[in-house]
Amino acid sequence: MAAIDLVETARLELQSALDATKTQAERNRLGQFATPPLLASEILEYAHSLLPPAAPVRFLDPAVGTGSFYSALLRTFEPSRIADAHGYEIDPHYGREAIKLWQDTSLRLHLADFTRATPPEPEAAKPNLIVCNPPYVRHHHLAAADKARLQRLVHHAAGVRLSGLAGLYCYFLCLCHAWLAEDGLAGWLIPSEFMDVNYGHAVKHYLLHRVTLLRIHRFAPEDVQFGDALVSSAVVWYRKAAPPAGHAVELTYGGRLTSPLASQLVTTDTLRRSPKWTRYPAPHNGHEIARPHARLGDLFDIKRGIATGANDYFILSPEQVHEYDIPREFVRPILPSAHHLPVDEVEADENGEPRLDCKRYLLACSLPDTEVRARYPSLWAYYQWGKERGISERYLCLHRSPWYAQENRLPAMFLCTYMGRQGTKSTKPFRFILNHSQATAPNVYLMLYPKPPLLRVLKADPSKQRAVWRALGQITPQVLLREGRVYGGGLYKMEPRELGNAPADAILATLNGVLNEPSAQMALFGE
Repeated sequence: MAAIDLVETARLELQSALDATKTQAERNRLGQFATPPLLASEILEYAHSLLPPAAPVRFLDPAVGTGSFYSALLRTFEPSRIADAHGYEIDPHYGREAIKLWQDTSLRLHLADFTRATPPEPEAAKPNLIVCNPPYVRHHHLAAADKARLQRLVHHAAGVRLSGLAGLYCYFLCLCHAWLAEDGLAGWLIPSEFMDVNYGHAVKHYLLHRVTLLRIHRFAPEDVQFGDALVSSAVVWYRKAAPPAGHAVELTYGGRLTSPLASQLVTTDTLRRSPKWTRYPAPHNGHEIARPHARLGDLFDIKRGIATGANDYFILSPEQVHEYDIPREFVRPILPSAHHLPVDEVEADENGEPRLDCKRYLLACSLPDTEVRARYPSLWAYYQWGKERGISERYLCLHRSPWYAQENRLPAMFLCTYMGRQGTKSTKPFRFILNHSQATAPNVYLMLYPKPPLLRVLKADPSKQRAVWRALGQITPQVLLREGRVYGGGLYKMEPRELGNAPADAILATLNGVLNEPSAQMALFGE
C-alpha cells in the first residue's frame, strides 16, 4: 500500500474517533460533517480535468477538518505539481490532531477562524484551486454581531449583500473571492437549497456576475452524501473570470459527479430569469414545461397554518382538555398533523368539528394574565406550568403579548400538506385536503383560501368544492416538486408562494361548466 493510502486510512480512523467524542447536537450546531472519501476523490479528479495540464497547484481548503480534500489532492496530483497547500480549521478538537497527521507533508494547517483571516495580497501567493465543504451552520446559530461582521466582509470581498437568513456556507463561498487568484478554480460541496430559496439570490447573483459558473451537480435527494446529516447536496464549480457573452452552464443531476444521470447546458441569461435552478436539467428533452394560463396564486390566498411555538403544549387532545380543566371558550378544533390524518376529505359533525378519531384542540386565549389569574384558576395553573417548562421563553412565545396568545387563522376549505416524501400516501409527497369542518390547521399545512370571485362560485354551487379539490389533486407530483424545495433523504417542502406558482389550468377547466361567458372567466382573475 502506498504511503498516502496508509495516511488516508489513518485519517479515516482519526475522523471516526474524533466524531465519536462529540454529540450529534454539537456537530449539527457547528456544521461539522466530514466529506466522504469517495466523493472527495471525485471532486479532486474533476478539478484535475479543469486545470491546465502541468500547471502548478496552489491549494486552499478554508474548512479543512482532518484533511479529506487534501488527502484526495495528494492522491490525484503529482507531488511536483503541488506548489503550495493551506488549510484552516476553527475547531482545535479536529485541527490539533490534523496538524499531527499531516506534519510530514507540505500542508500548512492554520488553527484559526477562516472568516477572520487576511487573504494574501500578491497575486502569485493566492491559491488557484480552492476546494471546500464549508460548515453547514444555519443562520439561527450565528450571533447577530457575527452576521453583521460577515455581511460587511462579503460585500467588500464579493460585492453582494447576503440575507440574514443565509447559512455560514454562503459567507465562506463569497469571502473566498478575495482569496482566489485570477482565473483560479473553485469547487464547493454545499447544500443545494441555495438554488431555490430567497436567501440564495445573492449567491446566485455572485455566481452569474462575478465569476464564470462552470457546472453545478445536484445529487438526488435520496442519495444523501453525509450519513449523519439529512441535507441535499450540490457541487458548484466556477472560475474567477468575467463570464463571456452567451455563456452556458452545465447543470447535472443524480448519480455520481463523474457519471450523472441527466445533464443540460443552460445559458446564464436563462438562469438569471429563473427563480428556481433545481428545475434543471429540465424534462422533455431539455425543453421547459409550458407555462400555465393561470396559477394557484391567482385563485387562492395561500398561508401557512398556525405556528404555535410549541405544538405539544398548545395543541391538546380531548383528554388533556379535561385533565387540565381548560375552559371550553379557549379551545377550538384544529386538525391533527398530516401523519395522524388518515383521510383527505374531512367531514364535519353537527357542531362543525371534524369527524376524526384523533381530535385535537388549539388552546387560544388573548386575555391579559391578570384577568386569567383572577377568573380562570385552572387555565392560570396550566400557563404557570408552561412557564416552568420554559415555553414562554421560546422564540415565538417570547415575541407575543401575552406569550400564550395565538394568531387567528380561520378554517380553510382546502389545505395542502407542507412537507412529505416520495413513496408515501400513493407516492405523492404533497396531499390536498378538502375540509368541511370548522377546524383550523397547524403550520404543517398550507391553507388555501379561495379569493372572492372563486368563493362566490363555490358558494353558489357547493358541489364545485369537491370538483376543485379533485382538480388540485390532478397537479402532478413532478410539477409540485419543481416548485418546492428538497432536503436530504428525499424530504420535500413547499412554501405558500411556491405553491402559488403551481398551475391552476385544471381548476379553470372544472369551472368552465358554471362560467357562462368568457368575460366571467376573466373576472375570476380581476382582469
